Amino acid sequence: MTVVVRRVAGAAAATALLCSGAVACGGGSDKGSGEKSAATTQSRSQMTQALTAAYEKTSEAKSAKVEMTMKTPSALGGGGTMKMSGTMGWDPTVMDMTMTGSALTAGDPDAPENIRMIMQDSVMYMDMGAAAAKDMDGKRWMKMDLGALAKQSGDEKLTRQMTGSLDSMNQDPAQQIAVLLDSPNLKHIGSATVDGVRTQHYKGKLTVDEMMKSNDSLKVLSESERSRLLKNVKKAGIKDYDTELWVSEDDLPVRLDVTMDSSEGAVDISEKFSDYGAAVKVDEPPASQTFDLMDMLKELGDSAGSGV
Repeated sequence: MTVVVRRVAGAAAATALLCSGAVACGGGSDKGSGEKSAATTQSRSQMTQALTAAYEKTSEAKSAKVEMTMKTPSALGGGGTMKMSGTMGWDPTVMDMTMTGSALTAGDPDAPENIRMIMQDSVMYMDMGAAAAKDMDGKRWMKMDLGALAKQSGDEKLTRQMTGSLDSMNQDPAQQIAVLLDSPNLKHIGSATVDGVRTQHYKGKLTVDEMMKSNDSLKVLSESERSRLLKNVKKAGIKDYDTELWVSEDDLPVRLDVTMDSSEGAVDISEKFSDYGAAVKVDEPPASQTFDLMDMLKELGDSAGSGV
């Protein structure tokens, strides 16, 4: 497997888990330019009412155009910035996005500057570009069946976590709003203008325990599995999640930031939403232009076993 294929496969898997709500992480300290916050005026009941309306309206919208920026520290696989833009639907699960950024290209002169990623249910396809096609018999599209990959690993916990997360993708971004609603210290920061849209700005923090309790995508795990996952997350130095949300006067999210701090540094992800209800249509690449990541991993495993 080439360096670019390995790099993008890892980035795509991480992105899929992020989008599915498997880990409520993300964020960003780069707030909207020209933001002006007024004094907090909403009570807890008013905030709950406003965010519940946003949750319901977002769930009903089923799709939107999305711009996402993810920043990771160098200690996490080299780190860097990855940007994604395109259209995403959460009922049914569908995605057509283009990825760019240093997280994909750093240290690899053959890496494509941008990669188109399309997804239907649990199957993702990525256009790896001409460089990858040279090594893959002219096939430039990589297929990644995330559910099948998890099952192939033989790890029951990983399988249940990944497939359960994928099943819950229809709750994104509504899933993140639901998690924010459970924050015990939810605050209304005030009004703000984001990209020309008048919004109300909310902020909340959840501990790892609170996030795991709130995140429906983790409910597929048994109590013992959730306990082990919680232990591992805390072992990684993750303590809490900061979430910020800007909601328009139409009760729809305009921007969503969540910050996760770990012992390796902060992972920052910021999402901007527009054109709710935008149509998302995914056409799978022809088989003649597609190579399956699972088949590749199996061939590599067989070669290693035979000493080739």
